[in-house]
Amino acid sequence: MHQHTQHILHQFNDTINQWIAYLDDYTVDMLQRQPIAGSWSIGQVYVHIIDDTNYFVEQIAIALNTHDNSDKEMHKHAKSIFANNGFPDMKVEGPSTNVSIRQSQDKAALLQDLTAIRDKVNALCNTYDFSEATGKTQHPGFWFFNAAEWLQFAEMHMRHHFRQKKRIDDQLFL
Repeated sequence: MHQHTQHILHQFNDTINQWIAYLDDYTVDMLQRQPIAGSWSIGQVYVHIIDDTNYFVEQIAIALNTHDNSDKEMHKHAKSIFANNGFPDMKVEGPSTNVSIRQSQDKAALLQDLTAIRDKVNALCNTYDFSEATGKTQHPGFWFFNAAEWLQFAEMHMRHHFRQKKRIDDQLFL
């Protein structure tokens, strides 16, 4: 595995493993409680992370198996996010921001979904040479990413939600 991909994979595994470990901190009731009126519960944050990361992993698989869009670029705002290896420290309005996110009914299902994502990402990284992949797929707002960029984006997105988790936890654990 290429060193750059290995580094991104290590970061990805570290971040998703933190989300997995944090599940132990919550009861089902806590997962469903919206401590701040009009905001998501921590369970909804988990559902959002799982849904979005599954989409990002689909994009990784497509980008690894195509040469399409290899000449296309990411948006200048995306370039800034990648250069900083993280989202800006602010609430981000994105395509799924105002979408109704379902409540989680089951901690075991969240654990299973996160573990499945981690296993799929690791299998892709161990099967494909990301440095040889030239294909790109389109992100709804940031234009075009290759497989390694999608992986990095997935990790940055999960890490970005740690700030939201802290705001919710500050209310839940008063």
